[in-house]
Amino acid sequence: MRKSPSAARRTRQRDAIEKVIGSSDRPLALEEILAGASREVRELGIATVYRSIKLLTERGQVVSVEVPGVGVRYESSGKAHHHHFHCNGCEKTFDLHACPFTEPPSLPDGFSHETHAITIFGKCDTCGHRPKPQERRRTARRA
Repeated sequence: MRKSPSAARRTRQRDAIEKVIGSSDRPLALEEILAGASREVRELGIATVYRSIKLLTERGQVVSVEVPGVGVRYESSGKAHHHHFHCNGCEKTFDLHACPFTEPPSLPDGFSHETHAITIFGKCDTCGHRPKPQERRRTARRA
């Protein structure tokens, strides 16, 4: 079976997308990948990002991270076992490098553990320190 030309050849667009994902220390949404890669390749569109992510995932260079209730994020493959934290303020997802399972979880009889994924939801260090809307109004009145 012959590979399609777009799958075989390197492009500036795909190089920019790979660079953004590879240099990120956290999983990225498609829109974040587009924004980052667009700094290098201005004419980049979301359809190209979709196609490139699909190809990179098929090649095993990128893995998808399902964030329940939020959607999919993408990160480089080959990372050690880890979990994620999703900020409800800025909507960014971050890697957590600890796992609460130091030993297999207690399961009902007959069940077997294969894998697990944990996402913790809350506020990141930046969003956790933002004043609430009512606090901003009080501060603005004092000034």
